Amino acid sequence: MDEESMACPRCGADMVERGVGRAEVKQCPAGHGVFLQRMDLSALIDAERSWHESDGRHTMAIPRITAGMTAPPPKPPRAPAWIATLFD
Repeated sequence: MDEESMACPRCGADMVERGVGRAEVKQCPAGHGVFLQRMDLSALIDAERSWHESDGRHTMAIPRITAGMTAPPPKPPRAPAWIATLFD
């Protein structure tokens, strides 16, 4: 099959190719899945690992608690993984 005209095996739609970080991903426009080269999968895994390593939740200093303190506003929910932020 010609790589330029890959069709989704489930619905037959033409896959949309896009850059994701350093990887090239072919994605079904109907959301049936993604296809990528092994080298691109490796790049996504490296980016995911880096995303988790830079997570500051474990290195943040604990604030000093005082009587006049109020609770900070809640943080927006963090995606469970870097890859989850790519395919909304």
